[in-house]
Amino acid sequence: MISHMADGVEHIYVSLGYTDFRRQINGLSSMVALQLKMDPYSGKSLFLFCNKRHTAIKALRWDGNGFVLATKNLVENMKFQWPKTKGELRNINKQELRWLLEGLQIDQKKAHAKNVDASSSVF
Repeated sequence: MISHMADGVEHIYVSLGYTDFRRQINGLSSMVALQLKMDPYSGKSLFLFCNKRHTAIKALRWDGNGFVLATKNLVENMKFQWPKTKGELRNINKQELRWLLEGLQIDQKKAHAKNVDASSSVF
């Protein structure tokens, strides 16, 4: 479900650190506007939040006439590899979102490079 929420977005923002999961739509949209200084009403943006134990993710998106909020809770002994970089917000792409939802780190050092020029191959 969360990966489908990214369809048609231009930006996927990860809120670094942890978020109090008692917050629902109003609290998360206020957090986006006031703390992160972003426009929660941009339908071209998806905002992701993680709980303190890294066992759940919430995704928030404006769909034109209301907010959609999806939550994914993992089963026992599983955790999301939430980014450890400092800052308040990080913009990721759809591939990095897939890695995150699959339990992998966003920064994959061994992943194939993007935008490889095919004309420079040595075949």
